[in-house]
Amino acid sequence: MYIYNVTVNIEEDVHLNWLQWMKETHIPDVMSTKLFKGSKIFQVMVDEQQGITYSIQYTVKDLETLRLYQEVYAPKLQKEHTEKFKDKFVAFRTILREEHEH
Repeated sequence: MYIYNVTVNIEEDVHLNWLQWMKETHIPDVMSTKLFKGSKIFQVMVDEQQGITYSIQYTVKDLETLRLYQEVYAPKLQKEHTEKFKDKFVAFRTILREEHEH
């Protein structure tokens, strides 16, 4: 099992609009690809010098499925995000592999 983690620091003045858009539009669009098993949004609890940081985590069964998402769907969805919140965020992506669960 893998988690596709997207960490976003969003400026405070648009943060509530961004969060609503993520919950109502972007994440449902990602999930509509049927490639992910689930998703969660976490607020990263650190003192920020600016903005508010979130971790959006999508569970995926294997790397091949994630690569399919990244090649076919991600460019359009990331472009929509960038156009809507241009110059108001920074983001980076990581892939986590599950090693053990109790």
